[in-house]
Amino acid sequence: MYRENTKVVRIGERMIGGGNPILIQSMTNTKTQDVAATAAQIRRLAEAGCDIVRCTVPDMDAARAVAQIKREISIPLVADIHFDYKMAIAAIEHGADKIRINPGNIGSREKVAEVVRAARERNIPIRVGVNSGSLERELVEKYGGVTAEGIVESALDKVRIIEDLAYDNLVISIKSSDVMMCVRAHELLADKTQYPLHVGITEAGTVTSGNIKSAVGLGIILNQGIGDTIRVSLTGDPVEEIKSAKLILRTLGLRKGGIEVVSCPTCGRTNIDLIGLANQVETMVQGYDLDIKVAVMGCAVNGPGEAKEADIGIAGGIGEGLLIKKGEIVRKVPERELLDTLKHELDNWVG
Repeated sequence: MYRENTKVVRIGERMIGGGNPILIQSMTNTKTQDVAATAAQIRRLAEAGCDIVRCTVPDMDAARAVAQIKREISIPLVADIHFDYKMAIAAIEHGADKIRINPGNIGSREKVAEVVRAARERNIPIRVGVNSGSLERELVEKYGGVTAEGIVESALDKVRIIEDLAYDNLVISIKSSDVMMCVRAHELLADKTQYPLHVGITEAGTVTSGNIKSAVGLGIILNQGIGDTIRVSLTGDPVEEIKSAKLILRTLGLRKGGIEVVSCPTCGRTNIDLIGLANQVETMVQGYDLDIKVAVMGCAVNGPGEAKEADIGIAGGIGEGLLIKKGEIVRKVPERELLDTLKHELDNWVG
């Protein structure tokens, strides 16, 4: 497996690569200079299950804010840098746990060397990030367009720039909004490097379309043993990225813990507000650190049978419902008490 053999890199107090658990990342959408808003959002992300967070550092005020933000959060902070090498150095000096740069747009080799010097002094990892949208013209011409091969060559060229400066505390990310191009690029890159890879489908879209594209792309990539950290990039509340990433990892069997909710599609036999109930259950279970499966079924006809693979479940009827454990009916309860009954069982869960 690729991820079993990637280089181990330390980011703050977290370790990635070398078979360490795949970590979930997200990015703030607040103004980094607004310390209170940024720290508050990061705390929400951490509570949802975010392991590493990235924020943009476009100016010196944002770089200085890094130190203040870090005092108010509990997870590693990555500084996202574009174009200005001075911002990378400032972010490192103010305590960033990792920086993300594209050496191709950070300036001259001398400027990249200054960034590497600062990173080396504090042993701060550098994430080398290349997106399909920033592919160099010569590589577009070489490969007859934007291709997976071109993205990989670009990324490895940037890595070599830093390696030539005698630094190898690196993470690589290559992203594209074209799902299958992104998949192919990761397959190619995994065979050519042992640096840990940060995986994601960039500009994936809204919560609906972005989740589908990310689930398909990340599912294929991760299932091949590729990827040490992931981000589900969504146009929306970044907390939604964490929910989706956790579900992708659990579905692939790459992360344990957290309640999995399964629910049936509605049909003509449904006599309860199954859609509303399922959504309420999904929201409620986020507060439990239990590694179990919960079923929400719409009728008492097939509910017990369909829920037999779940640890616990509820099924609706006409004015009443069923509490089910391991496919066996435990008792009937009034419909209005279904949610509270399930919560009581989870509060007192002993397996």
